[in-house]
Amino acid sequence: MTESTVILALVVITALGFDFTNGFHDTANAMATSIATNALRPKVAVALSGLLNLIGAFLSVEVALTVTNAVVKIQNSDGTPKESLTAGGGEALLIIVLAGLVGGIVWNLLTWLLGLPSSSSHALFGGLIGASIAGLGWSGVNWNGNGSKLDGVVGKVILPAIMSPVIAGVIAAVGTWLIYKVVTGVAQRFTDNGFRWGQIGSASLVSLAHGTNDAQKTMGVITLALIATGDWTDTKNIPFWVKVSCALAIALGTYLGGWRIIRTLGKGLVEIAPPQGMAAESASAAVILASSHLGFALSTTHVATGSILGSGVGKPGAQVRWRVAGRMISAWLITLPAAAIVGAVMWFIGDLIGGLGGAIAIFLLLVAAAVYMYLRSRREPVGHHNVNDEWEGAPDAEKVPAGAGSAS
Repeated sequence: MTESTVILALVVITALGFDFTNGFHDTANAMATSIATNALRPKVAVALSGLLNLIGAFLSVEVALTVTNAVVKIQNSDGTPKESLTAGGGEALLIIVLAGLVGGIVWNLLTWLLGLPSSSSHALFGGLIGASIAGLGWSGVNWNGNGSKLDGVVGKVILPAIMSPVIAGVIAAVGTWLIYKVVTGVAQRFTDNGFRWGQIGSASLVSLAHGTNDAQKTMGVITLALIATGDWTDTKNIPFWVKVSCALAIALGTYLGGWRIIRTLGKGLVEIAPPQGMAAESASAAVILASSHLGFALSTTHVATGSILGSGVGKPGAQVRWRVAGRMISAWLITLPAAAIVGAVMWFIGDLIGGLGGAIAIFLLLVAAAVYMYLRSRREPVGHHNVNDEWEGAPDAEKVPAGAGSAS
């Protein structure tokens, strides 16, 4: 077994680890509002979301191809892989991908520990961009793709990050306002019960949409690593075993549930009612599905948060906790550069040690960071048993949120 093969195995394991953290980090995007309004019991919600994420992962490959082709500049102008990245078993590109994945996972775990619904997607892209700049220079990042402003990192990552939460928020605000206009004069118990049933359908659609977008990002990363070693040469398709493994990893992570982030989104932003929940989930699903079809690797967290804020704005008299929202937005702004710094540092460590030893060192640093943050989270667990506790009466994101439950 060659060094490159062992490094490739570490990359695949780490990539699936990122996919797993993506699952429990983003469960809240689909199910936080349904859990908050009691439309679904917490454990039922995460089980349903995990199943639909699994199915959604097989519905499209556009986002996976964006990740393979739109971040690291791996191709020559004629479409063939660059020899400088694939020579010697592709170790140069493998170390870049491994370092980038570590950057993404560390940021995911840190924001989970703090209960902040930040973007797993931007953590991944930030890590890859930082490692690519460290290893290849600024020209190693595919900023504009083929020269189009709607291609590469700028068009496929940065622009959707700015536009998607605004669009989702506007749709949710208008939808919420229209709902309350239509049901004026109808007893609340009737409207709440009806919209709780509607929430089950809309939350399910968000989970399906999440699978079509987020599961594929890891598929793209693993395919990038396979291209580096010469085990895959088709930049227009994804190996079937990669699809299956990534779908299973994100589904398992989703099922375990990111309870502290579910709590922040479900209880921390708006005291949400079933009509608002259905409007927010429907807006999120529409934006995510449309973006997946176009290959935009957007943040489902940004979309879901924008939708929930929009539902608060759209309901007359609703209270929106803008201070909590401000902390989330601050985390959004630093996600990509923070993950990029971690990715770059990991690349320098791997390059300093060199070869297989460098890859193992990076991997062990990731394991140490993950174990520390998990143990830190156990001090004050949050799980399905207390995720719906009153916001003011329990640890919240304005303090340092409580720790996790089984995988909270």
